[in-house]
Amino acid sequence: HVQLVESGGGSVAPGQSVTLSCAISGPTARTDSTYCVGWFRQTPGNEREGLAAIDREGRTRYNNRVEGRVTISRDNTENVVYLQIDDPRSEVSATYTCAADRIGINHGLNRLWYGVWGRGTQVTVS
Repeated sequence: HVQLVESGGGSVAPGQSVTLSCAISGPTARTDSTYCVGWFRQTPGNEREGLAAIDREGRTRYNNRVEGRVTISRDNTENVVYLQIDDPRSEVSATYTCAADRIGINHGLNRLWYGVWGRGTQVTVS
């Protein structure tokens, strides 16, 4: 099965764009064409919120609350999924985690459909 490692978090200034990376590895990561990858955000006391998802063919899903301010993309050659956050605001401070599973893109924002999770990366807007 696959393993996921996030990077790119840290302290960012309001208005400064930040790009997070989710590196996908594992024996089937490069050959299994069915993996969908989603990015989730979580703040203390709240459940993980799906922000965006992308399948291997490049189809995407966005949460209406963030659409237009985040962009998800995928490099199948390097097996990395990116999440770019534009104009981050204070409410964007959270732990960002990517997840993967063999699911359709229509389920991509639902955390309950994912079985493989990374450990997350913290983004602090200040």
